[in-house]
Amino acid sequence: MKDVLAFVMAGGRGERLMPLTEDRTKPAVPFGGIYRLIDLPLSNCINSQIYKIIVLPQYKSQSLHDHLEDGWNIFSQELSHFLKIVHPQQRIGLDWYRGTADSIRQNLYLVERHRSSHVLILSGDHIYKMDYSQFLKYHKEKEAHITISLLEVGTELAYQFGVAEVDEEFRILGFQEKPKKDPKTIPGDPNHILASMGIYIFQTEVLIDILKSGNEDDFGRDIIPKLLNSYRIYAYPYRKQNKIEDYIYMTMEDGERRLQLEAHTRDSAYWRDVGNLDAYWNANMDLTGVDPYFNLYGQKWPLHTYQVAAPPAKFVFATERADGFRVGKALDSLVSPGCIVSGIVRNSVLSPNVVVRSWAQVDESVIMDRVVVGRHCRIKKAIIDKNNVIPAKTTIGYNPSEDRKRFTVTPRGIVVIPKGYFREEE
Repeated sequence: MKDVLAFVMAGGRGERLMPLTEDRTKPAVPFGGIYRLIDLPLSNCINSQIYKIIVLPQYKSQSLHDHLEDGWNIFSQELSHFLKIVHPQQRIGLDWYRGTADSIRQNLYLVERHRSSHVLILSGDHIYKMDYSQFLKYHKEKEAHITISLLEVGTELAYQFGVAEVDEEFRILGFQEKPKKDPKTIPGDPNHILASMGIYIFQTEVLIDILKSGNEDDFGRDIIPKLLNSYRIYAYPYRKQNKIEDYIYMTMEDGERRLQLEAHTRDSAYWRDVGNLDAYWNANMDLTGVDPYFNLYGQKWPLHTYQVAAPPAKFVFATERADGFRVGKALDSLVSPGCIVSGIVRNSVLSPNVVVRSWAQVDESVIMDRVVVGRHCRIKKAIIDKNNVIPAKTTIGYNPSEDRKRFTVTPRGIVVIPKGYFREEE
């Protein structure tokens, strides 16, 4: 889509994801073993044939910058394709980016320079697959000045979101900010609301006029509600409109695996804002299992990322010794390159170069780069950040009161080990 310029908001502090965001911005947090959160919207852009992308980082962005520089240097300048990383430059004042609208305003010269007919604005830390070409087609069919992608969720979740009020044509009439009761529902569907996903598409000239005529910081909170009477603003009902056709491997009743093309409705409807540690753990667990809620293995809608230079994963089996068999197994799990598994891993996600030593057990956990799980360890429902060497016979996730003495434990009981907490084997 040559007429679209995409901005990806990548400056999130991610305070509710601490300690994972102690040294990295939220879009740089690892996900699914080999990915970072920002890889999802960037892959959506590439798969939607959007090749003009500007990433706007801010806080603790070095890890993100390194990842993009190493893994996303895939664009052709000869074809006017690019991915630019634009940090705050104080071009129009002394402030950092104060919000979504302010970050675009501070870089309005880039919008004017490239002069695409439309500007797509995305968050850099949501998990979903979306065909932005369908989004643009819908926007044009409605003859809209602005279109916002909105998620259909149950009314019981309205208090968590900004809720759009729409007419039967899905033109937006009003907004409710996290209503505690009586939210405006979808016309003809009293059980569901339209919740903001933070995804916008603007006619470029409209965006320029709006940003030059005001000084508001945020699109959703400040600008959109003020424009409802003066511009044609429409809702894009994500789960009803977004369809991702993909080739995926299906396991047949006789055990044979076949490559099958289908409109993968589960992926097309999936969207997660990993705003806290429990949501982050849940999203990773959604990748595991025989029929995962979010499938990474599609052929037509691949997810791109930096490929770590690491050997294939290895699973160790050894004959019986005095202390028992060494059997390396990973069941319903994602195991990245460079991993060596001598213990048993179940329903877990292992990033590159993880070692699970003999007789260790890892269940329902997210293990990041260069973690060593010592012999006879028992790890359950944990998130372990990189560069940890966990001593032999350590137990994590089985005694919440003991875990809270040393680590962050979420409301759901997920134990979070910060980067480099365990530095040497005992």
